[in-house]
Amino acid sequence: MIAKQISYFLPMAWKTMHTRGRKIRSLLPLFGGYMFFCGNEKERLEVLRTNRVANLIEVKDQQKFVKELLPIELAVKTGANLEPHKYIKKGQRCRVTAGPLADMVGIAIKTKKGTKLILQIDMLGQAASVEIDTDIIEIID
Repeated sequence: MIAKQISYFLPMAWKTMHTRGRKIRSLLPLFGGYMFFCGNEKERLEVLRTNRVANLIEVKDQQKFVKELLPIELAVKTGANLEPHKYIKKGQRCRVTAGPLADMVGIAIKTKKGTKLILQIDMLGQAASVEIDTDIIEIID
């Protein structure tokens, strides 16, 4: 896609695995099986011709989809430690009030290690999470 000058977004996350006493770190797609691009019909055909894409999903509400992807992009750019997370339907929506992730909105959950903010992409039924300090989030509903 780079050679064809087609813009795309493929958020990646580090995964650490322990095998036979060895620690292996791999950089993997945050949402397995999904890569995002926005283009016209000509670019769509070029993407399909790469033989690296199995299928394209047409997005009906592109503004909503981009709005849902923006927090993921911001978290990647800030170097936040994103990791895949189960998609959550219930929970409290929160807004980050300070720091590099300020104004990011997601669902806060408690874990054994602390608090995570779940960033959901409703149209894919996918989500990612980032650790967050409870001192810098506010409940919005």
